[in-house]
Amino acid sequence: MSSSPQRLSTPRALARLIPFVKPVMPRLIGGVIAAFGAALVSLLIPLVLEAAVDGPIATGDIPLIVWAAAGVLVLGVLEAFFVWLRRAFVLSPATRVEYEIRQQFYRRLQRLPVSFHDRWQSGQLLSRMMQDINLIRRWLAFGSILLLVNVLTIIIGAFFLFRWHWALGVTFLVVSIPLWFFGFRFERTYGVLARQSQDQAGDLATSVEESVHGIRVLKAFGRGKHALQKFTAQVQTLRTTELRKAREVGVLWFWLEVVPMVAFAVCLLIGIWLASQDQLTVGELFAFFAMATALRWPLESLGFLFAFLVDARTATDRVFEVLDETNDIVDPVNPKTIAQPRGELAFRGVHFRYQDARPDERDLIDGIDLVLQPGETMALVGLTGSGKTTLTTLPARLYDVTQGAVELDGVDVRDLTLEELRRHVAMAFEDATLFSSSVRENVLLGRDDLRPDSPEADAVLAESLAIAQAQFVHELPDGVDTLVGEEGLSLSGGQRQRLALARAVAARPAVLVLDDPLSALDVDTEALVEAALRRVLATTTALIVAHRPSTVAMADRVAVLEAGRVTAVGTHSELLRTSEHYRYVISSFEAEERTQRETEVNL
Repeated sequence: MSSSPQRLSTPRALARLIPFVKPVMPRLIGGVIAAFGAALVSLLIPLVLEAAVDGPIATGDIPLIVWAAAGVLVLGVLEAFFVWLRRAFVLSPATRVEYEIRQQFYRRLQRLPVSFHDRWQSGQLLSRMMQDINLIRRWLAFGSILLLVNVLTIIIGAFFLFRWHWALGVTFLVVSIPLWFFGFRFERTYGVLARQSQDQAGDLATSVEESVHGIRVLKAFGRGKHALQKFTAQVQTLRTTELRKAREVGVLWFWLEVVPMVAFAVCLLIGIWLASQDQLTVGELFAFFAMATALRWPLESLGFLFAFLVDARTATDRVFEVLDETNDIVDPVNPKTIAQPRGELAFRGVHFRYQDARPDERDLIDGIDLVLQPGETMALVGLTGSGKTTLTTLPARLYDVTQGAVELDGVDVRDLTLEELRRHVAMAFEDATLFSSSVRENVLLGRDDLRPDSPEADAVLAESLAIAQAQFVHELPDGVDTLVGEEGLSLSGGQRQRLALARAVAARPAVLVLDDPLSALDVDTEALVEAALRRVLATTTALIVAHRPSTVAMADRVAVLEAGRVTAVGTHSELLRTSEHYRYVISSFEAEERTQRETEVNL
């Protein structure tokens, strides 16, 4: 998981939200003005009270007292109206900003390479997508405006305190100085805890996601208690961090409660003395304390607003950690195009190593030269760890080669746009993943040129299901419109593989890359699928990772991989004569197939 190389100051970190906020800035400014209006109205009330105490109340003028009371009532209603207006201004724009950030975040996740998703936990991404972006929205709509307005209110209120008597104003501000010290200390300490808490929440989300996804494994091995113990430990860690956060907030709140009360007490003593010396009228003293009371909420609110500020800054950091991730697999500046793809796939001096590989490790793909002619089916054969699956990820640029080139019809795949490349090259993986949607939507996933309910789509769907021997879908409750459930786990492994194969076939690519797509099928079903596939592969270039002799038999040629290198290429019969390693690999395949047949017979 990545982290920011340099920690920005809080204002600079939050300033990164400006591009998202700019379109709705007028509405947010309107919210600030409305909130400031409410604050100013609340500060006018003490002035009205001063005039009333020194005027009609002192003289006993009942009509003027009534007018003064009515004035206070009007100001109170006006303050409430401004508060309502603030909410009306900011709620819709803030949700719009949340929408835009979430859209860009998800768009970024889709565009980042597979290597990024290899490093990042799904729970961390989920917590950023939901929890952190939601927190940013609440900060924009509530926290940022109140913090700005309350600070301005304190400054303006302090001016009025000096207006009545400089000694009272100085006393109130001097006694309040510790608040700023503890606020600064709080920001530093709470910031670290807030980051820990949000990261731990992401780890917790990952644990829940993994446990739910792997619930069958946990139940099958009776490891539910072990998973619960691990989860409990993570929850306890998060709880400890949250308690430390609460403790820091509690300490700040303590000072926010104590300091104003001490300031009130000291100012009361000084005010009474000034009044006794005729340096202050009773109305001015009354107004001073009314003003100090009006400032108490802005002062006290600084505690949770500082906490909110730190949480929002941490959430912003976490969101931009993903948005700032470098994407090396992008469209070229001047892309080429292949109008009529023939399907010639060539590996030219290809090397590949993962980013986290040690410098002294050899390349996982260590110099491969291999050419597949248009319409040719080539099987990749090798022992576990020889690099077969890794090689299949390179034609569609799930990963980019670290040296050499992969070419499609003589064009380096890096010179094609990703959209065009993945239109020409389709894949089916051994670990078949389906989405929580209908069978129809899963199979036609790669055919955005077809309307799902059109006759053409129905024809492609029927043909693809037939080739993949996936007619079982017609026996599902709603046929091809049946929802297959999360990741297709409501289906068997073989059923998922057949639907994934149908999806790859439906794309009608120039090159079909199959990473052992039939491993979960029984031998008889596999034979039917292979027979149907031969018709498709007659006109399609195919690169197939093979783990069964029957799969090898479909291929026109076979490439043998050893330690990331192609050590032999030829037909099945040629390699049986010339390659001792190939004979060893095939014999191991045959042994596995015999074992599987015996198991099926016993069942």
